Amino acid sequence: MKQLFLQLVGFLLVLFCCLLPSTHATIHHPRYVVKEANFTRLCKSKSIWTVNGEFPGPTLYVEEGDTILVTIVNQGPQNITIHWHGVKQIRYPWSDGPEYITQCPIQPGANFSQRIVLSDEIGTLWWHAHSDWSRATVHGALVVKPKNGTTYPFPKPQADVPIIIAEWFRADVQAILEDFLRRGGDPNVSDAYTINGQPGVLYPCSETDVFKISVEQGKTYLIRMVNAVMNNIMFFSVAKHQLTVVGADGAYLKPFNTSYIAIAPGQTMDFLLFANQNPDHYCMASKPYQSLLQIQFDNTTTTAVVEYVGNYTASSPPLIPRLPVVNDTMAVFNYTSSLRSLASKDHPVDVPKNVTKNLFFTLAINSLPCPDSSCDGPNGSRFAASVSNLSWVEPQISILQAYYNNIAGVYNASFPRFPELFFNFTSQFVPIEFQLPRQTTEVKVLEYNSSVELILQGTNVVGGIDHPMHLHGHSFYVVGEGLGNFNKTTDPLRYNLVDPPYMNTFVVPRSGWAAIRFIANNPGVWLLHCHFERHITWGMEMVFIVKNGPGSSETILPPPPDMPPC
Repeated sequence: MKQLFLQLVGFLLVLFCCLLPSTHATIHHPRYVVKEANFTRLCKSKSIWTVNGEFPGPTLYVEEGDTILVTIVNQGPQNITIHWHGVKQIRYPWSDGPEYITQCPIQPGANFSQRIVLSDEIGTLWWHAHSDWSRATVHGALVVKPKNGTTYPFPKPQADVPIIIAEWFRADVQAILEDFLRRGGDPNVSDAYTINGQPGVLYPCSETDVFKISVEQGKTYLIRMVNAVMNNIMFFSVAKHQLTVVGADGAYLKPFNTSYIAIAPGQTMDFLLFANQNPDHYCMASKPYQSLLQIQFDNTTTTAVVEYVGNYTASSPPLIPRLPVVNDTMAVFNYTSSLRSLASKDHPVDVPKNVTKNLFFTLAINSLPCPDSSCDGPNGSRFAASVSNLSWVEPQISILQAYYNNIAGVYNASFPRFPELFFNFTSQFVPIEFQLPRQTTEVKVLEYNSSVELILQGTNVVGGIDHPMHLHGHSFYVVGEGLGNFNKTTDPLRYNLVDPPYMNTFVVPRSGWAAIRFIANNPGVWLLHCHFERHITWGMEMVFIVKNGPGSSETILPPPPDMPPC
């Protein structure tokens, strides 16, 4: 197995506060070159968390099956952790990264060496902070290339381009977090969305600094997209260009053509852009999808430019694509329903057929009492969120440390297989008595090699909304999804057990459900959570503990010597 040592020069992750830089990238065959520009010229400058002074952080290029050694040096004023999103970390949960789940945070002035173990992941993944709301600016792409001697299952592109959709907050993100926790209401929204660090031509502060891709007519480009936005699924399109989706979440897909992408926070999408239009400038654009219009959200559009090389008179302004309307639930549902695994000889699927563990979890926005009904939630309450009406309470010792060292009193292993109460989950009106969750630190223990089917059921408690659910330590097959309440008799008859998508983050639709299957063959402690930051902050998360198997190659490896202390 090849090992990559990411050192100070180039890729050592150094976390510190700095003035916001920006990125302007241009494609030059066969690679792209990053140049820095001054983003603060027209916008109000501020200090933010960055990695190596870059926003977004550096893109790391590796090959399938590599092991990466990365040292995190915290030169900032607050705790930090780094999660390698979509990397299964086989038998080595110590480097997974979620705060107080697999590690205690890296404290200011300290460092931690992470060993990132790649297995079958191929395509685009990403890394991001997994402590408080630091991931707003602490994130970057992780590109996993095919092994030496192999290639893509589609024509080799002229170049590949990482694109990260993110946000810009004029206020300090940590202050926003502290404020909405104090108030008990919704967080303040961002001031702009960004594509590779730039809001684009529709924002007055960025109209002269726009991310651009230079393309040659007749060539094909592989776009590697990451959604690092905090709380919104995003639509994306390129004016007058059809897109061909070929991968998602570190796995190949059956190619399909589409005029738009729908990508949830945490997800990655790989798609081909064919430069087959007349030479001109064409806008890429991204805007949010929001199914619950009663809550606050940043309803703006970020843009970048596809710029054909050559001598011609460009349109001014560049053509902007048409995107679905902001609350078009069916546009998201239809897009996610189009995802299918490649299921080829070289990239087979292995859908679990003999399920040994059936689970049914509900997802809900809840409310908690507030003294004198003085909070900003429903009827003066405080917003909360839950899985199966259990709202996560963060421990002060990591769950993995407690499990590995048999430390009692940190968690209990009584997370239920099914909700304690069944009702009409997607009724337009849910009785107010269902709004109060139980606050606890409960985990679900799975036997090694269990074949798990998990139904994730959205609810309309307080308000129905989509939930992009992310499972650490495993990818899963999405064998079914639908709107309304899951029907255990009829819905399984429509499961796709032939070529379902192999994902690590999937959107449970508003007032709907998703059925996922996976083999619990990775021993360790693994988080399941909604990738909307406000929902995980409110408690929409739970933990699986996958027990060791009987063989020596089926057990958790020992921890590294420099695990951060609590």
